[in-house]
Amino acid sequence: MRIRPVWAVPRSRPAHVRRRGPRRGVALALTALLLAPVPACRRPITPPGAPTPWPAQADRWRWQWQLTTPVDVTVDADVFLLDPVATTSAETAALREQGRRLVCHVRAGTYAAGDPDATRFPAAVRGAAVPGRPGSRFLDVRSWDALAPVLADRFRLCRGKGFGAVALADADGYRHRSGFPLHFDDQLLFNRRLAGLARKLDLSPGLVDDVAQVAALAPDFDFAVNQECVRRRECAKLLPFVDAGKPVFHVEYTGDPADFCVTSVGYGFASIRKDRQLDAWREPCALP
Repeated sequence: MRIRPVWAVPRSRPAHVRRRGPRRGVALALTALLLAPVPACRRPITPPGAPTPWPAQADRWRWQWQLTTPVDVTVDADVFLLDPVATTSAETAALREQGRRLVCHVRAGTYAAGDPDATRFPAAVRGAAVPGRPGSRFLDVRSWDALAPVLADRFRLCRGKGFGAVALADADGYRHRSGFPLHFDDQLLFNRRLAGLARKLDLSPGLVDDVAQVAALAPDFDFAVNQECVRRRECAKLLPFVDAGKPVFHVEYTGDPADFCVTSVGYGFASIRKDRQLDAWREPCALP
């Protein structure tokens, strides 16, 4: 038997009160309807962690890559690639309210001494210093059992702040003097595991650089982020993503966009010019 709460039990009232009750109730209901916001006037926001959808026409995306703070939420871009630690929940909420797609920048094959989770990496998996990045070191990507819990928590941070995708950087340690005898297949297995872990946590996985393995990894990832393929003359290696209808977000740090955009947009990439510090400034290529 359902027990009715005290406030739901009818009480006896004077006759004149009972007669006015229904009219007052109708008036209050009409007032509430008039004052309530119209649902169609607001863009529905997907819950945090919902995977980022990447519809067709990948070359139509306008994108921004900013790792400095505060984030400029007024930039006219569809996709924002941001630092999950430095970016605030208020900033991601403001971007999501505008219907922007948010991509979380995670360094998967390295760590920095200043990272909040740096001490969680065992000494055995800490390798050689990353050139040009003081305090950063390579990780032994063969040690999946040691790395997976830390990386999973990095992904959860992304999801909790409202990101729908994760761009996995430093996923090519085998090409560097990492301090470990890493091979092509070691990296391939690690990167596929990364993509699987991201999907398990409801994030769309993206591959940053690692151009030499694109042909093998394109089926495992939803998008690519590339740095300077025009300058390096390796843009054609990214075509497996384009051929599969997946976005390629490309950046050049030098050169005139009037020159490199001819190449990159011709390949079907979403291209921009940025400063190397990856602040808010950007100069996008014109959409085709």
